[in-house]
Amino acid sequence: MAIGRGRLSSFDLLPKEADHIIAWAASELADREKTQTSIYAEFTAKCQALMAEHRGELEFAIPAFSSFNRYSVRQARLSRRLDQTREIVAVLAQKHDAKASDDLTVVAGEMIKSTVLHMLGDGADGLVPKQLKELAEAFRSAQAAQNLSSSRKAKETAVLQERLGDAVTAVAKAKGLTAETAEAIKSEILGVTK
Repeated sequence: MAIGRGRLSSFDLLPKEADHIIAWAASELADREKTQTSIYAEFTAKCQALMAEHRGELEFAIPAFSSFNRYSVRQARLSRRLDQTREIVAVLAQKHDAKASDDLTVVAGEMIKSTVLHMLGDGADGLVPKQLKELAEAFRSAQAAQNLSSSRKAKETAVLQERLGDAVTAVAKAKGLTAETAEAIKSEILGVTK
């Protein structure tokens, strides 16, 4: 028994020529300045104008208000998830110092990337270009933060290895060991060669 994605919604059935109208509606819903009813009225008018513009060559069923409401709820859920993720990362970042933030950065980065991919999977059909741009920016920022964290760790490790190497050299000299023996110890224990 094959499991598909189910029946297409009335928004899924709209022609590609209506994509800009869907994007407009999603943007208006996200702005939260107008009521859903007024946005739906404008949405309907824009759909009717699009069909009139094509003079009968483009006919489609305009989604009912109930479908528009479901679409609105899905958009709000996606927007809330993105806002919650941003808030969580901001709070976590404030509570940790620079060294602890490296681990936090990796965890938060993975969480953001996971959320972005989850959102794309759940609602890619309902995302507008502005939301896709925000998701891409969140993904890019998370990756950049992880790279910066890794770079800082690498620098700290290099400094630590240099200090340890110097300490091995000093101890070897104090104990009368040869330079070759000191280098062998550094190479064996620290993986450092000079």
